[in-house]
Amino acid sequence: MKVAVLDIKGKETGRKVELSKEVFGIEPSEHAIYLDVKQYLAHQRQGNHKAKERGEIAGSTRKIKKQKGTGTARAGSIKSPVFRGGGRIFGPRVRDYQQKLNKNVKRLARKSALTIKSNEKAITVVEDFSFEAPKTKDFKAILSSLGIESKKSLIVLGDANNNVYLSSRNLERSEVITSSELNTYKIVNANNVVFTESALEGIESNFKK
Repeated sequence: MKVAVLDIKGKETGRKVELSKEVFGIEPSEHAIYLDVKQYLAHQRQGNHKAKERGEIAGSTRKIKKQKGTGTARAGSIKSPVFRGGGRIFGPRVRDYQQKLNKNVKRLARKSALTIKSNEKAITVVEDFSFEAPKTKDFKAILSSLGIESKKSLIVLGDANNNVYLSSRNLERSEVITSSELNTYKIVNANNVVFTESALEGIESNFKK
């Protein structure tokens, strides 16, 4: 599949690039996409939630009232979960949410996500660009020229460019990453994926392995 290369004003440069069938034209696996997105979201969780249980509460262990004759339920330590200030029953504990996923499944998931975007005509290729200084106004002008200003977009650069990144940081619907940071969740989460020429070359060489 050939895609026209655009400039930052949204006009065709007269050049076209061939999207590799091995990356953008495979039989997509929705289950692989599900597993990779699930792992990514799990890794975003810090897992540092904690509530004290009755054994961790500071307080007296004296029996607070006699066993019988009070007309109410028997009670032992003031640290019991049934009392205010007592420990919590089955409260959250610190844990690690990380999951393991085979690298071949991750590669399949990313190629599947790119294939789906390609089938939806949601992939754009632009020539490499840079800014002399961070300017959100200039970055918004590029999005407007490409017709994706109002859509959730993912801009993939070949190499890190601090000025371009800073120019996009205030825009809620747009995100700038490098080709090495590309993952299944970011692809699926975007309405449109914009690749620079250098980023496209790097992704195809990495994903063909």
